[in-house]
Amino acid sequence: MDVKMLLEFMYILCGIILLISGVYSFLDKKNPKRIGSAAFWIIFGFLFIGGPHVNPSIVGGLLLVMGVLSATKSVSLASFTTSTEEFREKQAHKIGNMLFVPAGLIGVVAFSIAQFTKLGGLIGLGIGAIVALVVTMIVTKEKFDKIPYDSSRILQQMGPTVILPQLLGSLGSVFAKAGVGTVIAGIMGSVVPEGNILAGVTVYCLAMAIFTMIMGNGFAAFAVITAGIGYPFVIAQGGNPAVVGALGLTAGFCGTLLTPMGANFNIVPASILEMKNKNGVILKQVGVAVPLLAIHVVLMYFLAF
Repeated sequence: MDVKMLLEFMYILCGIILLISGVYSFLDKKNPKRIGSAAFWIIFGFLFIGGPHVNPSIVGGLLLVMGVLSATKSVSLASFTTSTEEFREKQAHKIGNMLFVPAGLIGVVAFSIAQFTKLGGLIGLGIGAIVALVVTMIVTKEKFDKIPYDSSRILQQMGPTVILPQLLGSLGSVFAKAGVGTVIAGIMGSVVPEGNILAGVTVYCLAMAIFTMIMGNGFAAFAVITAGIGYPFVIAQGGNPAVVGALGLTAGFCGTLLTPMGANFNIVPASILEMKNKNGVILKQVGVAVPLLAIHVVLMYFLAF
């Protein structure tokens, strides 16, 4: 099976859902921001479907348009009709915990495909989502014509923040190519005592968490901070690269728990749950993230050397 072709198919599916969201937004006469909303989702869908075949300059220009639409608050939720509270309660009692089966299947299928095939985790995640969708329809006994409508509704509830992971991932690549890691290494050279392993480990873990908080993406921070701090001040001192890399990345994830830039983890759930405090998820995670970061320092110090 052609992995590249299958991955492209997954991106096209995502693009189709985005385009449908744009159409729903445009047709919503009650939404005063329907033009801006439709433009945002249609551009996003076009980039998912045609991105590899479009001039990079055009892609960059369209991303800027999306950014302007988001910054000027020209994107809003369409007027979707949802089921009544009574109906949802009735269905909840009827289906029970079986409702969690599709969600669990996404992880199981994605892990199995990544572990036992050559397709990779990204394709596994896409296949897992499709399998979960089919199982959901079987469990709930809903009609398949509900898929486009409810998919669009959930997507629009998340809003423009859905684009942040892609933008922040790209930003990490730009930082790495621009040599930000080298600059950070130069700065840290005058701060971290030479040969002090504990100081190197502590600064590396803290920097991973802080830079992840700034960028909202642990993977983007990893390339920059590991090149600038992890290698010269930890690995070069004798640290096991595998242990340092694994714990360094998860130390960055501690920062993910503490930042609104990690929109898909912290802001989107608050939006979907309609929490009064949009940072409520972050505040609940502080008590876990800070001690966990300290544990990372201890583990890296004792396990990597």
